[in-house]
Amino acid sequence: MSETSSQDHPSPLEQSDHKPDQKPDQPVRKRKGPLSFLSGSVTSLGLGWLALQLAQRIVGYYATHPPQYEARFAQSIAVFMKTLVVGMSFLATFTFAFVGLGLFLTFIRSLLPGWEQAEESP
Repeated sequence: MSETSSQDHPSPLEQSDHKPDQKPDQPVRKRKGPLSFLSGSVTSLGLGWLALQLAQRIVGYYATHPPQYEARFAQSIAVFMKTLVVGMSFLATFTFAFVGLGLFLTFIRSLLPGWEQAEESP
């Protein structure tokens, strides 16, 4: 039988990929870099642009095809649904655009000197 040496299995304190305040069983995650922020920004702004195009087409459709029903209750439901669909499409546009803007500003900030030191401090 062969004995296992302590060099085969380093203790959690000897492992260099763990921080002192972190549990030994949790892997260390690398911080996101500027390229990640830029690609996320471009993706989000692209989806925001697509959502804006969709919202404009929805508004155009409802402008040329207004809901018209004789029953007052049906007309009320149709107007409610139109408002809901138009509102949700513009909400998606707003959300994607602001996320893209925030990621782009984070990208700019990550290019400035001292960004890594600012991220490490609490």
